[in-house]
Amino acid sequence: MAKKLLKVILIILGVILLCAAALILWLSVTEFNPGGVTDGDVMDVKVEANSEVSGLSPFLDEEFSVISWNIGYAGLGKDSDFFMDGGSNVSSADQDTVSASLLGIYKTLYSDADPATIFMLQEVDKNSSRTYGKDEAEILGINNSAYALNYSCRFVPYPVPPIGRVNSGLLTTTVYDIDSAERISLPCPFDWPVSTANLKRCLLVSYLPISGTDSKLVIVNLHLEAYDDGEGKIAQTKQLREFIRSEYEKGNYVIAGGDFNQIFPNGLEKYPNTHKENWEPGTISDDIMPEGWTLAYDLETPTCRLLNQPYDPSDTENTQYYVIDGFILSPNVELVSVNTLDEGFTYSDHNPVKLQVKLTSEK
Repeated sequence: MAKKLLKVILIILGVILLCAAALILWLSVTEFNPGGVTDGDVMDVKVEANSEVSGLSPFLDEEFSVISWNIGYAGLGKDSDFFMDGGSNVSSADQDTVSASLLGIYKTLYSDADPATIFMLQEVDKNSSRTYGKDEAEILGINNSAYALNYSCRFVPYPVPPIGRVNSGLLTTTVYDIDSAERISLPCPFDWPVSTANLKRCLLVSYLPISGTDSKLVIVNLHLEAYDDGEGKIAQTKQLREFIRSEYEKGNYVIAGGDFNQIFPNGLEKYPNTHKENWEPGTISDDIMPEGWTLAYDLETPTCRLLNQPYDPSDTENTQYYVIDGFILSPNVELVSVNTLDEGFTYSDHNPVKLQVKLTSEK
């Protein structure tokens, strides 16, 4: 009897191991490898043009505004927690909640009495299980738009229940013309087989014409590494710094912005990290900016919350805030103002950040 039981157990273990090996093989064969995802590898991105807003471009010394927002795929609103942040849920929003959050995000972006002209969005899903197949890029990209995947996997097998199919990325949409756009691969800190079902971070770079000049306004939409040991963020930040400096040296105007997953200067003093056992972001290094550049961010309102539990601002002991979203401006882009829009984390675990700038003729 004991021998038969042992045999059954061994057969079951063998089947499990065989299935696991088959899954890893399948994930390896179908792994998302845009252009080989070599560091710095460049791929052209299709620009979706909206004829109703074509023919517009910014002028020198004219103010305009930019919004950056990690929308949390419209699935990480005020009622959500997330297993990677110390919470318990994998998919914490049902279909109706995703729809409601997506509508709220849309209205926040486009119903403002003083609307922005450039929008840089992160964690925008297309045909993902967690967002019930919705094409969020199409819904939110109502202007001239460029979209680049940074997470695409046919089936993410962890945790239990598994995440499932994911297609998510960066969306830049603007009333201005976009001459061209590129996806630039960033270093991936994860080794095989973890890399097969993990993010492939990138920069989404959009080149906008500037009226009366041959220079370009270079919009760099970014979402840097989150759940690594820190080395990934450092390597990705270094590549970002080198790229934006090279664009400025070409005579271009550069606005880089998004979710840095790194705390901006004095952010820890404003919002001390008391939950290091859950998730701890990196810290913006002192040398992130070339000399003469501007780091634009707002400490008065947090840009992100920890998803260790549903949002409860009255629970000050367990509610953790961060300032990890903002912008880098080249010396020829003058900062007028930057403000975090307090949406109460209703639709996402991030608040949008609004930037007011103007392009100057002096460098």
